Amino acid sequence: MPLPADRIASYAEDLLAARDAGRQVAPISEREPGFGMADAHAIAARIRTLRYASGEAPVGRKIGFTNRTLWESYGVAAPIWGDMYDDTVHRLGDGPARVALPALPEPRIEPEIAFGLTAGPEAGMDRAALLGCIGWVAHGFEIVTSVFPGWRFAAADTQAAFGLHGALFLGPRQKLSSLGADPAGVLSGLTLTLSGGDGIEAQGTGRDVLDGPVQALEHLLQELARVPEEPPLKAGDIVTTGTLTDAMPVKPGERWTTEIAGCDLPGLDVTFKG
Repeated sequence: MPLPADRIASYAEDLLAARDAGRQVAPISEREPGFGMADAHAIAARIRTLRYASGEAPVGRKIGFTNRTLWESYGVAAPIWGDMYDDTVHRLGDGPARVALPALPEPRIEPEIAFGLTAGPEAGMDRAALLGCIGWVAHGFEIVTSVFPGWRFAAADTQAAFGLHGALFLGPRQKLSSLGADPAGVLSGLTLTLSGGDGIEAQGTGRDVLDGPVQALEHLLQELARVPEEPPLKAGDIVTTGTLTDAMPVKPGERWTTEIAGCDLPGLDVTFKG
């Protein structure tokens, strides 16, 4: 049975307050037997309304858990998504960057591929039409966060709680056409190495992300069309398509870099200040 409206509103307010205060709460799934995606979408929609009312402006979506190699370790079986806002998305300049690490619970870093839309794509459109809606592509770091202690949750918890989105730091943008005649294939075929922290090194490929970043965008469009509470993507939106490696714990003072092969996108070199 769906949660009543008053409990939807209460959970939305509690999650938003926890995020704003940098504190953590017990997963909703541990407090509400039967808590599922329908309730999670309703809570996310209420959070969206509250954030709009506070003056935050939406700028697009993040897709999470697109990397199938990570599903078992996180106990999920499908992607999620969340809203991004004008105060959570940041542009990096060319070359090494120093940025403040957001003060969020248990932050982790994810190397991702992001798109900038010049037209509103629709579910079911063919690949050529979809590519025509993408104006630019960029490599970025998403900082993800869990308001649930120890990154222990059910998938529905993460859908309700902002899709785990904390911040997105975007590297240089370039036209999608710069990747050649088959940008979807190029992005699927790229390999990435993430280095940083205490000697951490992780590798991933574009194919790990639902077979490729463009395919991840196609999946998001199909899912948004199924959820009445979700507004469609539109021109000007940014979509980041999910991590190419496992999400790694990150803390102030650390330097993180990436190297990309098989795709003409520059790697990143970011030091996180306290």
